[in-house]
Amino acid sequence: MDVKTLCLGVLTEQDYTGYEIKRCCEEVFRHFFVAGFGSIYPALAELQRDGLVTVKSVEQKKRPDKKIYSITAAGRQALAQELLETPPRHKVRSEFLALMYFADLLPPERVDAVLGEMIERFEQTLVEELALFDSEDAPGELTPGQRFALGYGRTVLTSALAYCKRQRPQLARALRGESEGGEPEPEAADDRRPLTPSLAGE
Repeated sequence: MDVKTLCLGVLTEQDYTGYEIKRCCEEVFRHFFVAGFGSIYPALAELQRDGLVTVKSVEQKKRPDKKIYSITAAGRQALAQELLETPPRHKVRSEFLALMYFADLLPPERVDAVLGEMIERFEQTLVEELALFDSEDAPGELTPGQRFALGYGRTVLTSALAYCKRQRPQLARALRGESEGGEPEPEAADDRRPLTPSLAGE
C-alpha cells in the first residue's frame, strides 16, 4: 500500500485539506504506516491528475486559498481495487530492537537507559494517545475495522511493555555477568557471555 492509497482511504471519511490529511496520518496512522509530509502533496497531485480526487479552492482573508480535496467515484473504485489486491504484509522497522540485538556491545547502563526510555514511551502511548479513543473527545464512532486496528495496537504495545519490564532486571544481570543469585558467571571459552533471556522471553 502506498501513500496515494492511504490518501484515498482518508478521503472516504470526508473532504479534507492537504494539511488535514497530513495531520490524520500523523495522529492515526503513524504507529503503523509512515507517510511523510513531503510525500502527501505529490500523491494528491497525482491523484488529481488521474481523476481520482477533485480539489476546490476556498478563499481565506489575508491567507492563501485553502485547497479542499474530495474523492471521486473513480477514486473509490481504484481504492476498492487496491485494497482487494494489497497483500497483508506486516513490516517492523525498529531502531530499538537493533540496539537491543547488540546490547552486549554497549555499557549495561546505556542498555538500561534505552529500556527505561522505551518503557516510558510505551506507557505514554497507551495512556495519553490511544486512551483518547475512550474519552469524551474521541474522534467520532469507530468502524469495526478501526476498532480492530486500535485493539491490535493496544495489544502489541501492552505485550511489549510487559516484556520490557519483565526482562529488564534479567538482562541487566546477564550483561553484568551475574547469575540469578547475583554471583558472577564463569567466563565462557570464547569470552562471550550468553544472555539469560531466551528468544521467547522466558
